[in-house]
Amino acid sequence: MNSDLQTMGWVAAALVTAMVVSLIATPVVKNLAFKVGAVDVPKDNRRMHDHPIPRMGGLAIFFGFILSALLYVEMTPQFRGMLLGGVIIVVLGIFDDIYALGAKFKLVIQIVAALVAVLSGNVIQIISNPNVLSPNPWWDLGWLSYPATVLWIVAITNAVNLIDGLDGLACGVSTISALTMLVISLAVADAPVAVVMAALAGACIGFLPYNLNPAKIFMGDTGSTFLGFILAVMSIQGLFKFYTIISFAVPFLMLGLPIFDTCFAFIRRIAHGQSPMHPDRSHVHHRLIDMGFNQKQAVAVLYIISAILGLCAVVLTTSGELKAMMLLLALCAAGAVSARIFLSNNEKKKTEDKDHKEDQP
Repeated sequence: MNSDLQTMGWVAAALVTAMVVSLIATPVVKNLAFKVGAVDVPKDNRRMHDHPIPRMGGLAIFFGFILSALLYVEMTPQFRGMLLGGVIIVVLGIFDDIYALGAKFKLVIQIVAALVAVLSGNVIQIISNPNVLSPNPWWDLGWLSYPATVLWIVAITNAVNLIDGLDGLACGVSTISALTMLVISLAVADAPVAVVMAALAGACIGFLPYNLNPAKIFMGDTGSTFLGFILAVMSIQGLFKFYTIISFAVPFLMLGLPIFDTCFAFIRRIAHGQSPMHPDRSHVHHRLIDMGFNQKQAVAVLYIISAILGLCAVVLTTSGELKAMMLLLALCAAGAVSARIFLSNNEKKKTEDKDHKEDQP
């Protein structure tokens, strides 16, 4: 019991420290962004804002996280490698927010940062076999563990970056993912991972008041790629090490929204004969806007979806596959009914407005 209370104390301290630092640092970073020219000017229809807004706000998230982590987390080789890789990602993000770097150059630097983390011991060595009918319960990746881990880290880093299209979306989804891993870590008594996730969640929570619609500052690539990088590396430390089906399914549930959006975007672009890195306006959040949702409603819908997936990940870890599947199906059914009601009401309102305009002389 004393050990549990001590862990909860460290978790609470890490979360509050990161939140306070991030909250205080954000206005400072906002002024700095204006001075160095890290400003997002709306120049195409992919952007949802209509006036210049400073970016590079992820620097405040980084300050909150790094200070809290250094205070409360034990410095293991794996953690040092993650921090060093994270610093590389943040420096890359700062330059990208100011100068808009090329996609290929950014990909190379992201691979370097991932290699730093991997060579420090953050490696996916064994994963559960997704084929439940197979006699082998898990796969030993062998030499493939290194390229597979690099691929995972770079993919999640960019997946979180790709959903950063609405005010508060990427920050809120990352917060939900971090809290999901925090709860799972507490459930399996993995205190170090829990404290790191508390620091990350706290840093995001401190930044959110400035980032929710209407946003006063964007996190930019500085924040979105950093959040994706930390979530990817910590999922290796906290989730992939289980020798059960959990080690395969839980990370994909916890990060389900950015993973789905990225895969769908790549398939869509390749099908249209475009480069997978070609930007477009067909992400999940764009489609919700086109369906009639405003920014706040679209973000709320995606928060709910992330929370549902996170809750299923927690249930899968603590109660087994059957209960998690039943919960996911029940929540999906409830979500489908709610969406149908909203869209019907929205269509009815549009029809009434149209009829009202036609009746006017």
